[in-house]
Amino acid sequence: MDNQHNLPEAFLENMKRLLADEYGAFLNSFSEGRKNALRVNRLKMTADEFEKDAPFPVRRVPWTENGFYIDYRDQPGQHPWYRAGVYYLQEPSAMVPAAVLPVSPGDRVLDLCAAPGGKATELGARLGGEGGLVANEISSSRARALERNIELFGIRNCVVSNETPARLLERFPEYFDGVLVDAPCSGEGMFRKDCEAARAWYPDKVRECSEVQKEIILQASDMLRPGGYMVYSTCTFEPDENELVIAHLLTCRDCMELVEIPCGGGRESFARAFSMEELAGKGYDTSGYAHADTRGAVRIWPHRSGGEGHFIALLRKRAGEKHSDRKRAADKRSADGSKNIDISRGDYQLIAQFASKYAPGINIDIDRCVVKDGRVYLMPEDCPDIKGLKFLRAGLYIGDLKKKRFEPSQELAMALEPSRKLAMAFGQEAKPLCEPGNTLCRAALNDDLPADDGVRVYMSSEDKRLQSFLRGETVRLETGGENGWRLVCADRWPVGWGKLINGVLKNHIPAGWRKGA
Repeated sequence: MDNQHNLPEAFLENMKRLLADEYGAFLNSFSEGRKNALRVNRLKMTADEFEKDAPFPVRRVPWTENGFYIDYRDQPGQHPWYRAGVYYLQEPSAMVPAAVLPVSPGDRVLDLCAAPGGKATELGARLGGEGGLVANEISSSRARALERNIELFGIRNCVVSNETPARLLERFPEYFDGVLVDAPCSGEGMFRKDCEAARAWYPDKVRECSEVQKEIILQASDMLRPGGYMVYSTCTFEPDENELVIAHLLTCRDCMELVEIPCGGGRESFARAFSMEELAGKGYDTSGYAHADTRGAVRIWPHRSGGEGHFIALLRKRAGEKHSDRKRAADKRSADGSKNIDISRGDYQLIAQFASKYAPGINIDIDRCVVKDGRVYLMPEDCPDIKGLKFLRAGLYIGDLKKKRFEPSQELAMALEPSRKLAMAFGQEAKPLCEPGNTLCRAALNDDLPADDGVRVYMSSEDKRLQSFLRGETVRLETGGENGWRLVCADRWPVGWGKLINGVLKNHIPAGWRKGA
């Protein structure tokens, strides 16, 4: 849809000044259809597997290994794989910041401005359950959406916090191996897809955002350990929120250095950031920043990439600087003052018995189990000290203790791995989908893998009964299996718990998780 007429005049004048000969192409891009994409959850499926078995047409996003262009007319948000956390719907240029931050299993990583979770879920998936992720959001309402996406992706080793950067810095000086700052900004890069963002823009908003960004980036750099990496990104075009924020950091923190982001091999549509000399020539005030080199950062322009607008800078803290000792002790007390207790031996046995059958891939260590108001949490192996901080979640909520029985949580279901037996059984020649209505689904293709194996119930993603189950309804299964808990799977990916009673699968998906909720 052509929405050029919705663009503020002051914004257009700024773009003319920045883009010069490219301004016409930039303006024309607002009349073009925007591209939609998804990012595959590395914890549940490889990009190659998804490309082969995707239930709708996909095409690779060139600058990230697990991103795919899609057509929203295929309704990817309605497919059961989305409900299973197999992929995240994300604007293609927004995939870049998390993709360029070096993250390895075992690292301690901070996503400082994390809601709604597009970047945090990628960072958590790349950790592979090792190390720890702190996903922070200062807005309480937005932090709830962040928490849900972390849970949907099955990320076990995450703390979702609701704090100011200043409070986090008090607790975590030079603590993290990697920090991502997708800073709050004036949102100019979203004008093409969001007319409301354009209407909410005003010239002073740039200055206001810039002041906040300069404060945040200094605090973020002070939480980075020597030798660690930080990504600063925005979805705006204004240099006052981009290059000049990086110049401010480099001037105030001489331990920080800009690392060049490679622009070849699929990133040829990226543009180099402006230098201080170029910005001065365009009328920007670069006084005090003349020696700051910002050319290693990149810009994503909609008329070059087909995505929306982004700015990304990769920075490193030089090793060898004086830094504080990294804290390793896990603190098992919550921030809200309510009492947490270590789990009793008897209650732990209930959980361990359940886990041995239904969750053998999760190490439920008694020393990491914490009970709060009957809820059982499995804390990360290397949990940071969060006493006194506001947080929504620490570790994995695995279920509830109720009168000498254990009831598993939806979050535990989402954290369990897809069936390896099914993956091996189908191999390279597996059919990507079963015939519609076939309740035996993929498992029916192999005689020794029934749809109900006593632990999991496998339903085809095209089975109408799966859709009913996702809506919270009871469904009938004529499998002849023994009564008890079942982990219900869309094809081979868990979507929630049911309890089989005499051939009827009682639904245990919480109301807030149900399709259409």
